[in-house]
Amino acid sequence: MSRSCLAFLFLLLLIAFYYAIPINDRLLWQPDETRYAEISREMLATGNWAVPHFLDIRYFEKPVLGYWINNIGQIIFGESNLAVRAGAIFSTLLTALLLARFSGRCKKTALLTATLYLTLLIVYGIGTYAVLDPMIALCLAGAMVSFWSAYQAYRPGRKLLYYTLFGICCGLGVMTKGFIALAIPVVSILPWLITAERKAEVILYSIVAMISCALTLLPWAIAIAQQEPDFWRYFFWVEHIQRFAQSNAQHNAPFWYYLPWLLVGSLPWLGIVPGALRYGWLHRHKKAGYLLSWTIMPLLFFSLANGKLLTYLLPCFAPLALLMTYHLRLALTKGSAATTTTVWINIGFSILVIVAIIIASPWGPLSKPFWSASEPLKPVIALTAFASWLLFALLSLKFSAVRWQLIACCPLGLALALGNIIPTAVLLSKTPQYFLQEHSDTLLPSQFILSNDVGIAAGIAWQFKRSDVLMINNRGELAYGLDYPDAQGQFISLTDFPAWLATHRMKGTVSLLLKVDNQQLVRALPAADNVLTQGRMVLMQYFPR
Repeated sequence: MSRSCLAFLFLLLLIAFYYAIPINDRLLWQPDETRYAEISREMLATGNWAVPHFLDIRYFEKPVLGYWINNIGQIIFGESNLAVRAGAIFSTLLTALLLARFSGRCKKTALLTATLYLTLLIVYGIGTYAVLDPMIALCLAGAMVSFWSAYQAYRPGRKLLYYTLFGICCGLGVMTKGFIALAIPVVSILPWLITAERKAEVILYSIVAMISCALTLLPWAIAIAQQEPDFWRYFFWVEHIQRFAQSNAQHNAPFWYYLPWLLVGSLPWLGIVPGALRYGWLHRHKKAGYLLSWTIMPLLFFSLANGKLLTYLLPCFAPLALLMTYHLRLALTKGSAATTTTVWINIGFSILVIVAIIIASPWGPLSKPFWSASEPLKPVIALTAFASWLLFALLSLKFSAVRWQLIACCPLGLALALGNIIPTAVLLSKTPQYFLQEHSDTLLPSQFILSNDVGIAAGIAWQFKRSDVLMINNRGELAYGLDYPDAQGQFISLTDFPAWLATHRMKGTVSLLLKVDNQQLVRALPAADNVLTQGRMVLMQYFPR
């Protein structure tokens, strides 16, 4: 069997062990995964694919394409955890395929590109998590690859084709996560375009891209405007202008917020990053310069925004992975110290985490350990996961002929063990499924279910396949939709709850599943017939009278 075939087989095995085998056993996290799972479930249940609804309430924070992709995952895989994450996984794998194709004609380079990209810690972490960022990363990668292909094409017909594809990818990006899909290609291309030739040609053909973008977006844009006239006002002004510019934007963070995550997210290939960026700068008048601009400019753009989330950083890693691949090929050919540096970084990182696990374990020196004494197996599994990281790093130091394959395997133990090392206290706070599966028999007969946390409410709706979960005391991200007249009955204030309870408990059991930091909220409610507390989760039930 040739080396290319072995490398391809190795990549397939990595995909299976990273992106398939452990995924369904990991519980859904709130608020993101439970939210996107439930919105897609409701879309399939109602047949309304134009207007997103969340707990039967209008939900205009994001456009619709990401939900459509998630819908397909649920159609294929059923209502499972794998189905919820299938859209993110498929988008990540397709992005890797696109980057491999874009890397050049050499099969080894293409396979190395895909392997490196898929094993980056941030790509794996976000790419197996049910959010829209892997989908927008795919759209942006498609747009940037199409633009470069259009610029490099000589025949007008091929230029027309690639500029049309560029516009289509931008349009699909807008339908996935909004106008950021237009801003990122523009800020990425402009610095490179300053030094490029044939600027007039780019401007002329960009008209084709704008037309194809508009035509891609137009059918759904018209459909939702007809059904919900306020959608575009809210989506543009609140979800874009406010999030980017206002000082009180959601997820406010300092300018340098992304830099530490850029380093951590580059593991296990961190040692290659400085050389990759230097390679891009030295070859800035060529393709590498285009990739460097595509890496740096979105990073600066997101850093300037007041609202920041780790997941926003994902699109920067597609071009960075290509630069890292080109530099890694040179390092492997010329025997550069970059690969050895990468190995030692992985050795140091894994040892540091192993020490941290021991300190944070029940048998460590902390008075409040990360894991409780009732779950001693979890820190052992965590130690095993990072011991395997250390082992692969040490093996890569010894066996240089397969060094990059062994580096790619460093996070494998963590990927396989992740669902089994999370402390119970965290599971109770962040994964409603953990509590709901244990107490489903208690909650299932409830006529009415209320929650003060949107993520938990989404988890309840997903678990029991019912979208009539009501909010109490806290509107959260549903505030806009709850202002509509037809949604007034889906929020109950603390003041109104006693009267509401007196009327509704006559129709059946009323259950409240609350997330609390203290008992103040519980004390403010009428005394319940049944109270169950686990960590920050409190179940209060009122039986019929």
